[in-house]
Amino acid sequence: MANDIKKVVLAYSGGLDTSIILKWLQETYNCEVVTFTADLGQGEELEPARKKAEMFGIKDIRIEDLREEFVRDFVFPMFRANTVYEGQYLLGTSIARPLIAKRLVEIAQETGADAISHGATGKGNDQVRFELTANALDPSIKVIAPWREWDLRSRTALLNYAEKNQIPIAKDKRGEAPFSVDANLLHTSSEGMVLEDPAIPAPDYVAQRTVDPEKAPNEPEIITIGFEKGDPVSVNGVKLSPAALLTKLNELGGKHGVGRLDLVENRFVGMKSRGLYETPGGTILLAAHRGIESITLDRGEAHLKDELMPKYAELIYNGFWFAPEREMLQAAIDHTQRYVTGEVTVKLYKGSANVIARSSPNSLYSMDLVTFEEGAVAYDHKDAAGFIRLNGLRLKTWAARNKKAGN
Repeated sequence: MANDIKKVVLAYSGGLDTSIILKWLQETYNCEVVTFTADLGQGEELEPARKKAEMFGIKDIRIEDLREEFVRDFVFPMFRANTVYEGQYLLGTSIARPLIAKRLVEIAQETGADAISHGATGKGNDQVRFELTANALDPSIKVIAPWREWDLRSRTALLNYAEKNQIPIAKDKRGEAPFSVDANLLHTSSEGMVLEDPAIPAPDYVAQRTVDPEKAPNEPEIITIGFEKGDPVSVNGVKLSPAALLTKLNELGGKHGVGRLDLVENRFVGMKSRGLYETPGGTILLAAHRGIESITLDRGEAHLKDELMPKYAELIYNGFWFAPEREMLQAAIDHTQRYVTGEVTVKLYKGSANVIARSSPNSLYSMDLVTFEEGAVAYDHKDAAGFIRLNGLRLKTWAARNKKAGN
């Protein structure tokens, strides 16, 4: 197979693991490597990745700012569904992988590459997400997953390989790393090492993006988020691009300790894992979106959305963003968002983001119907008697049968 590979597009972070992979690809496949580094708002300087790639003799180095596309075309559609996996996780890592894989495939097609390569391990979900995306977008593309091929099975083996091949090693990598971090504009994910035992609370220093809620400001902060057709468009009356808006909400939420989650989740590959996730802006956005939907969605569509959401979340978590069933569900979800326009007021205070007001020109909320005063809309209280009688008919029949049977 190695002889068939002339050019590979590698998802390259510039870190130790992907630098080792870059060298390993050159040695093992004797091929040209194109590096691709995506800026998804991870908050790191990406130019060092370019310099490292140049050090390996890479001629075609791609560094792309995908923040707007990430939020507009992946994060926002996901939030239209109020998506949470296993009741808690806002899918910050999961939703980033299809975009990275999509660009890997596109660059491979542009450059005539035979394969793409990623640095996901054989134990995690990311390998599945990268490769299912590639399968869906270009069934002919080959995927090289070094962690499933090479014999570098330990951190010591990786460090020895790096030293042998004169690959720079950051000083903190020589010791036991306390935990690993994956970050993008939606969240930070910390896993491994000091976090592996779920019986031990996460150390304070693990948090990257949020202050300890106990140390957050003693005064609450009130913010207003504007929505148009299900997507947030403004904060405190200021129109913002998708990436700028999420950046602003991250800043506000982080300051007030909003969006921390210590979670043990079920990976698609069959094991449980523990991680500390921080999604400040996303946590605010979820609360606000549910707030605007509460007055603009009909009960039937709102409840059906909530029934569909766990399946939709599972598809994203498992790597099926580009699958037909996800697109089918997306079409249904997006159809419900036509009238989800208005403003939501949220109070941020010591780790919480609570909706305290909401308004919409498309509101289904009727003051005349709910008022305890005499309303202008005809609502006859006596109508409720027949409604209850019909709904109770089967219960009466069921109870009578049980009584007759001695139960």
